[in-house]
Amino acid sequence: MNKTAIIIGASSGIGQEVAKLLLADGWRLGIAARREEPLMELKAKAPESVEVMTIDVTKLDAGERLQSLIERLGGMDLYFHASGIGKQNRALKEDIELGTMETNAVGFTRMIGAAYRYFAEKGEGHIAAITSIAGTKGLGPAPAYSATKALQATYIQALEQQAHQRGLKIRFTDIRPGFVDTALLNDDFPYPMLMRPEKVARDIVRSIYHHRHVRVIDCRYRILTFFWRLIPRWIWRRMKL
Repeated sequence: MNKTAIIIGASSGIGQEVAKLLLADGWRLGIAARREEPLMELKAKAPESVEVMTIDVTKLDAGERLQSLIERLGGMDLYFHASGIGKQNRALKEDIELGTMETNAVGFTRMIGAAYRYFAEKGEGHIAAITSIAGTKGLGPAPAYSATKALQATYIQALEQQAHQRGLKIRFTDIRPGFVDTALLNDDFPYPMLMRPEKVARDIVRSIYHHRHVRVIDCRYRILTFFWRLIPRWIWRRMKL
């Protein structure tokens, strides 16, 4: 296949599982995250097909480091953004809210923008990113998380429109999972309809291959979000979540 992909947030969870699937399909990968050790463990499985770099999306040099990784890989056909944080914050602690904004809003915009500009210069490419069903409505238990996920979905939609208007051959895939059993959900809350990251990763790869614009994973969450959108604001604010 000789395709190249860069995955930001490949050290664990969904990002790591997607990396394994793409490797099995013959892709060459550039993988990045804040922690290097799990990235090196993944590289050890296919040392000739994987390049590694530590990237913290909240740092000002993250875009430059992405460009360096692209050069080491010899190009990029797919950019997959799996980096993100999220916590319930019913007490609205400032550090949690601002930290979430820094990673999921500023960091996301920094990295998606860098990938977009690269593909605009190249003439084509594919940007896929994990947003969330949490962006469907404002969620009281996790204000910053749901707000940043709404921002991410809107940003992707805006770039998709801009790329079309500019005549750029850049594809976009907005991936919206429900609750996934990863380290992100480490607060001992009994989350319903929990999905395995391996299953979610398989759905993501299929969605990328089929050039899906928006993919809600899975059918239960597609039904849930459909009805969420129908709930009037005056009812929503009275609902206990």
